[in-house]
Amino acid sequence: MQGTVDGFSYGLVTPLVAYLMACLGGALGLRCTTRSLLVARSWRPGWLLLGSAAIGSGIWTMHFIGMMGFTIQGTPIRYDVPMTFASLAVAIVMVGLGIFIVGYRGTRGAALFTGGTVTGLGIASMHYLGMAGMRLDGELRYNTFTVAASVAIAMAAATAALWAAGQVRGFLWSVGASLVMGLAVSGMHYTGMAAVSVHLHGTAEPGSGESAAALLAPMLIGPLAFLILAGVVVIFDPMMVTGRLPAAPVEHKPGVPARPAVHDTAGPAARPVRPHTRRPLARRRSRVPQNR
Repeated sequence: MQGTVDGFSYGLVTPLVAYLMACLGGALGLRCTTRSLLVARSWRPGWLLLGSAAIGSGIWTMHFIGMMGFTIQGTPIRYDVPMTFASLAVAIVMVGLGIFIVGYRGTRGAALFTGGTVTGLGIASMHYLGMAGMRLDGELRYNTFTVAASVAIAMAAATAALWAAGQVRGFLWSVGASLVMGLAVSGMHYTGMAAVSVHLHGTAEPGSGESAAALLAPMLIGPLAFLILAGVVVIFDPMMVTGRLPAAPVEHKPGVPARPAVHDTAGPAARPVRPHTRRPLARRRSRVPQNR
């Protein structure tokens, strides 16, 4: 028996909140990636790890907020807890691999393509692993073409977001990159959900697993608390907000007096005009041989 799938049982509330969570995680993670490009190599792994955890937590939270509005008529939905939290680990690890590639190899050419591809595959892996943790009295089936389209959307948008984050051009670029990252996660999620069809068995209700409402509390307490902590780090670090390098200090060497800076406040009209003097022409030597 074919089940009726409804992905918007709460209207536009869950898609909008899910998109905002994806943007928040993407903004914090991409700012950490930008910050890693401005510091010494010894500090870079820490910032990249923080960025990976922020993006992974954001997309995982977005996924299950979106799943709050997913219902199937005729059967309740339960979630396997170990499989659900395994999807969080996969998201952080896979996104971390992509971010580390971009953080150490740059945001151009093969490094950008590889990092964006791995990050997009991490987003898709998190989604479909979370879907595999669903327990219901039926069988989930997927349209192959739509699944491939969802993975392509995730990879393309993730690549664009990493490229924008690597430009290091200030706050507006970070906002744009986070919006693109949120689009990557949300677009991939709802495109993947459009590929789902359910064949109900009609035998009994699933006996194991937790409901989506039961998973909401740890989802909010854990990843959201981490996102708030990462947000505090971003707010109180000026370089994270502006994305600009600090001014280089003046180098002072012993024994070499520093040249004072000359500030021209009077303008070119007040400068004294030096008279132009012509050099006297050198006497030409006579080419006629002298009489000896």
